[in-house]
Amino acid sequence: MINVAGDDRPGVTSSISGILADHDVTVLDIGQAVIHDSLTLGLLVEMPAGTEAATILKDILFRCHEMGLQVRFLPVSADSYQHWVAGQGKQRHIVTLLARRVSARHIAAVTDVVYRYQLNIDRIDRLSGRVPLGASPQKSKASVELSVRGNLDDPSDFRRELLQLAGELDIDIAYQEDSVFRRTRRLVAFDMDSTLIEAEVIDELAKAAGVGEAVADITERAMRGELDFTQSFRARVALLEGLNESVLESVAASLPITEGAERLVSTLKRLGYKTAILSGGFTYFGEYLQKKLGIDYVYANDLAIADGKVTGQVTGTVVDGQRKAELLKEIAQREGIDLEQVIAVGDGANDLPMLSIAGLGIAFRAKPIVRENANQSISTLGLDGILYLLGISDRLMDIS
Repeated sequence: MINVAGDDRPGVTSSISGILADHDVTVLDIGQAVIHDSLTLGLLVEMPAGTEAATILKDILFRCHEMGLQVRFLPVSADSYQHWVAGQGKQRHIVTLLARRVSARHIAAVTDVVYRYQLNIDRIDRLSGRVPLGASPQKSKASVELSVRGNLDDPSDFRRELLQLAGELDIDIAYQEDSVFRRTRRLVAFDMDSTLIEAEVIDELAKAAGVGEAVADITERAMRGELDFTQSFRARVALLEGLNESVLESVAASLPITEGAERLVSTLKRLGYKTAILSGGFTYFGEYLQKKLGIDYVYANDLAIADGKVTGQVTGTVVDGQRKAELLKEIAQREGIDLEQVIAVGDGANDLPMLSIAGLGIAFRAKPIVRENANQSISTLGLDGILYLLGISDRLMDIS
């Protein structure tokens, strides 16, 4: 085992590997990291039979001295190496921290849970951009990803403990199996109200119709799962009867787009993802967002209008929770995408059916019942925090 450390500079890896190449050395493992211009390079190598190892190590030692680097050599026995090789069959997991600012307390608490479940940390990466000194900007983002290895008897226990810790620390902690599907997602489906936009459209329409309090009460109870969605939806729409059609345009123009939504969707489009809005709201507003953000599919409810006024009815099948799940399956099948490659994002109880069938279901700034039942939860960052769950760093986005 060869460990090199010191100030980062061009040519370090080339110089060390060049010496090894001159002696036909086999590299069994290699890893390199640079933090604030400080380099750490590790190589696990096998010397050819009959080779004088001391000569090779002496050449490396002199070269490191010339470059102002420290080097350490550690003999590795055949038994130790075989034990290391045997460990490659263990389960691999990804733990992602998301917050406005990551502190030592956050790292210590999460790694303590990892330790207590007897998991080994193979790699830690900062996914977010470089953090300025002093107070964090209001919309700052911080994310750290841990790649860990080890077998879990019951992953749900590990996930539950991380979720509890996230609540105590007021951060988000995501746990995923490090499977092939994690980096091959191809479709992202969003709820609209309180997910892509920071508003409930029906509440905004109700305010304009003078029935805001009555509709808001029904909306809140439905989102908490206390009322059947379809019945409550029809009851709320009925209260909109007589509203002028012109109000829809003014409400659409004033809808607040959720933090990070535009960056997320534009990034997904560049990466070749398909996107969809599956909403229990209204098609008019879904299509408005479709044009604004570049969404591929929109499914929502058609608000009936006659003589320039809302009739208080909707046409066709109401898009409730079950219908969202059915539509998600239909889109995936149409695009030839496995459900394991699908991401679903929502905040309400009526989003749980689609969150449960997606390979990655994300409760976004969601109600407690949704956070508890979804695979992942994001509450501290904007929608573009989803990119961190995909392992996409800000560095890659800045380059692209």
